[in-house]
Amino acid sequence: MKRKRKQSKQRGVALLVTFGLMMLITVAATSYIDRATMSIRLARHNTAEVQTTNLCDAGIQAVVLSLWRPFKQSQAFIDMGTQLTGASESTPKISQTAEMTGVGRYAAGVIGYWQPAGDAYGRMVVIRSIGWLDKNNNGIADTNEPRKTVDVVTEFRLSRSRVFDYTYFINNFGWMEGFNSTSLIVNGDMRSNGNFSFLSGSGTVNGSVVASANDKLIPGAAGLINTTPLKESDASYKATFNNSGTPHKTRMRQPYDPARHGAIGSAQFEQWRDFVFFSEAQLVNSRIFGAAMEDSNGSKAWVNTGGSPTSTMLDPRPTDEIIMPDLRDFGNVTDTADAGGKRYARSKAYVDEKATFLDGTANPNYKDAAGAQNEYISGVPNVNYKGAYLDIWDSTLNSGAGGYKRVSSNGVVSSSVLLVGTDAHPIRIHGPVAISGDAGIGGTIQGQGTIYTTRNIHILASVKYKNAPDFSGTNMNTMINASEKKDFLGLAASQSVIMGDTTSFGSYPLNYMTPPFTKARLDENGNTIPAFNANDVDSWGIKKYQSLLEVDAATKAAYKSLASGGVNQIDAILYTNFVGGGNVGTSGGGMTLNGTIISRDEAIVTWSLPIRMNYDIRIREREVTKQPLIDLDLPRSPTILRSTWQDKGFRVK
Repeated sequence: MKRKRKQSKQRGVALLVTFGLMMLITVAATSYIDRATMSIRLARHNTAEVQTTNLCDAGIQAVVLSLWRPFKQSQAFIDMGTQLTGASESTPKISQTAEMTGVGRYAAGVIGYWQPAGDAYGRMVVIRSIGWLDKNNNGIADTNEPRKTVDVVTEFRLSRSRVFDYTYFINNFGWMEGFNSTSLIVNGDMRSNGNFSFLSGSGTVNGSVVASANDKLIPGAAGLINTTPLKESDASYKATFNNSGTPHKTRMRQPYDPARHGAIGSAQFEQWRDFVFFSEAQLVNSRIFGAAMEDSNGSKAWVNTGGSPTSTMLDPRPTDEIIMPDLRDFGNVTDTADAGGKRYARSKAYVDEKATFLDGTANPNYKDAAGAQNEYISGVPNVNYKGAYLDIWDSTLNSGAGGYKRVSSNGVVSSSVLLVGTDAHPIRIHGPVAISGDAGIGGTIQGQGTIYTTRNIHILASVKYKNAPDFSGTNMNTMINASEKKDFLGLAASQSVIMGDTTSFGSYPLNYMTPPFTKARLDENGNTIPAFNANDVDSWGIKKYQSLLEVDAATKAAYKSLASGGVNQIDAILYTNFVGGGNVGTSGGGMTLNGTIISRDEAIVTWSLPIRMNYDIRIREREVTKQPLIDLDLPRSPTILRSTWQDKGFRVK
């Protein structure tokens, strides 16, 4: 008998396992290759999208830059409007295209342009940019080439300039010489776009002192403060503020009081922080509060009441230059009211946009009030006229009884003018008034307005408000509401603001109005602007510091008479393209500036003491509203704001 063995299946099972493993490996390999291929494709897709996005951005920046440079220089929308009006998708304006070597190309242009309703200081620009990878180098975005389209809305704006945040702002370099703690008292912040020097004593500065590096000056400035100035403590300043005998105390900034102004860091505090004095500088909500020393070495808190000064670093970052707006582009006296940013045109087109004051009462000068269209009634100036105007008292009118004479026509004075006011018959002003030539001024002012001149403004005697603001009230809102309605004057010269009797100027102050004390500088395009020289003869045929009124036979006697009393007080915001200087306090009594001086060079010589400077808080912008209390067409700075970025899509084919 033979036993039959059962056939083994081990070899067949091994074969099946091998096939199974091979199938799994094949599937895994196929999946890996597919995933790797997808990853490569996705990486290529993402790389192409990033590249086209950057190309789009390059196109947008090219268009923005082509608009920004002339806008920054002209500080007006006239050229921009000429270039961009009518822009649309079918008719793009200022189109630009370029190649980014090794990456691709872009094509960009403006497809929309408009002025926001009721906003004279802004323009909206829509820019479309297409970026593509030009694989065949034909300069055309072919359908099979990766491409992206982006639309960007950019706002070009003439914003309130930061130069108005200071009692004393000098573009070239700041200086104070020969003062002690009681002969110079500055109640406000001081700044220079260069070095700031205190020589032969410092005076008392109850506020911040700021210097900044400036390579546009010739020679360039490192942006340093040479020494630690004197400053009152909080207790000392409060005692000075509360002393009824302190001169001009109602024009000083209030000492910080948490009961009135809110606890440090609170919402109420943020509303009032820039309106008060606080000696102990500190960082609050990422911004310095209080009186600090700030320059290229950083920002420091400091104490110097007459002993050994001490300081504490608050922020090591260096300060930056603040661009000072330019006033030279006045246009032509015959410009129409719709000629855009020209000074003459803006005076002609002025309307008061404020319907009500902060306290809810109606503004009688609001543009829609009755009688706005009548500048004269039967040849007599209409006191209810709502446009810009400038009136002075003329005692020869009405058969010797006197009356007001309107020296402007539709906000414009076509020649130089001498402005004299008294308490009984103040100079009356409303809105921005443009003057062709010089303005000589002295006496009492009533109203709210700004005087612009194509040449100089000569402050021949004290200039005082008839209804001055009072910043000493215990209730901040009540004080602000009342101050909003009080008199306000801006004096802005496209050349210089000169103080005192120019017919008697000698080496003082002329030494400080000529090089090397005055400095040359570069403009925004790198062109050299020579240093101001008061002794140079200008296109009007006289020296730059002199007045057209002093050489005119019809006005020189009155000019000399007005200047005989000297300058002891100036209630105004002073703004000048070149030099702010001259002789003050020549008849004794010192000089007080209740407002601000903003200038390229400063050359003020005082012949008596003390000198006081009190900041007018009404021109300071409030953090809550981003608007100053009074904003009467003062010079503005060009800015750009990107409003939206809209990705219109990326495609490969």
